[in-house]
Amino acid sequence: MEIDPELLKAFENLQVSMRPISPEEIAAFDESTPLKERNEKQDHPSYSKIPRFFDPPPKPEDKIRQMLRREAHSMFLQRQAALLPDTDELDEMWKILQDHVDETTEAKDQLMEFDSFIKVSEKLGEKFEMFIRPRLFLTLMVNSPVPGKAEVLAIFKYVTGRVALEHGRIGISFYDEMGQGFLQEADLENYVRDIIPTLAQVSNFLDPLFETFYVCTVVKKFFFFLDPLHTGRIRIEDAIATGMLSEILELRKGEEDQEIHEKQDRNWFSLESVIEVYDTFLGLDKDHNGLLSKEELAMFGSGTLTSVFIDRVFKVSRTYDNEIDYKGFLEFFFALENRDKPPALHYLFHLLDVDHQGFLTAHNLSYFFDDITQHIKSTDAEQVNFQDLKDEIFDMVKPKDPNKITVKDLINSDQGDIVVSILIEYQRFCAYENRDENRQKI
Repeated sequence: MEIDPELLKAFENLQVSMRPISPEEIAAFDESTPLKERNEKQDHPSYSKIPRFFDPPPKPEDKIRQMLRREAHSMFLQRQAALLPDTDELDEMWKILQDHVDETTEAKDQLMEFDSFIKVSEKLGEKFEMFIRPRLFLTLMVNSPVPGKAEVLAIFKYVTGRVALEHGRIGISFYDEMGQGFLQEADLENYVRDIIPTLAQVSNFLDPLFETFYVCTVVKKFFFFLDPLHTGRIRIEDAIATGMLSEILELRKGEEDQEIHEKQDRNWFSLESVIEVYDTFLGLDKDHNGLLSKEELAMFGSGTLTSVFIDRVFKVSRTYDNEIDYKGFLEFFFALENRDKPPALHYLFHLLDVDHQGFLTAHNLSYFFDDITQHIKSTDAEQVNFQDLKDEIFDMVKPKDPNKITVKDLINSDQGDIVVSILIEYQRFCAYENRDENRQKI
């Protein structure tokens, strides 16, 4: 293989030392000499100015340091929790807000001016400093029914929501024993199992025999959306930023509030949502053995998923006697039910990328479209020219490389769900072909 001349030139000019190397040193160099071990106690002048910014976690065999780090992390989180307002202080905040109402509308909305807002923040003290800021007033003022004023209830709801979220962040961080900011599946399973008694909308109706399936579904949903690359861990900050932690903690509230009851129907982690997923699995499991065969999984949704796509699902999933269990089904379910979401497109792209190249070519598209063609022939419908479809797909995606489609291209195009659907599901393909009449089905 011929080496790029520019690469050779770059190596010739590569500097590997901060000082010039003499010919004598080069001549005396022995490549078989082992490298010297790094001296951790080097006394370089810069060490007195540049602090050590990374302290690796202790090794598994260093039990004492591990215990010390866990204890230090736990004490830190406890101090953080002590800095947050408690229930009595939140009640006192509501009273102070009530004392500074400047106007009440005909709809009974209580409003506050900026000067009153500042007075409230001064009276509340240090624990509320991170929550009651001028930025909050300006943000709420935009949606206020009266210009220049903010709703008192909106201020209170914001603060109580933020306090609850901070408590949630601290609570889940206790399961990150080393304080690295990550959770593995076992950590998250322990967390979900431990908070179930506090989730009124779950614990009041949860059959103990179903708890394992509830925990499994919730954890898999977290990892599907927050760990699409399957690193085996998720960032706690991602769980907070995406709103997933807030959503599961919403289930702590009782059902007496109609607004909460309506939200429950849309909550990803409600018992109803989890049961719906589990019922779908049971509906497919015709032989009731707790596993799904290719034939059973193929009946998912419209029942027109192509056989080559189902084969790929089983190829990349962990199987038991060539059948997948509930955990394997969950990833499949979340992907097909959320085809427009980046994590789902990552999952589906991996299935389409048969050759593991990191991109899709016309050959990949043809491989999956052949099965669609067989469906078309079996129904005596009008045949579709693959070359025309291939051109349409590339026009929709507009990849950087005109001959290759990457997962990034698919996501950035906002057409990824359509592209994937017409390659793996005959009904979706037909809906695309008749999109003027069936736009809502694509």
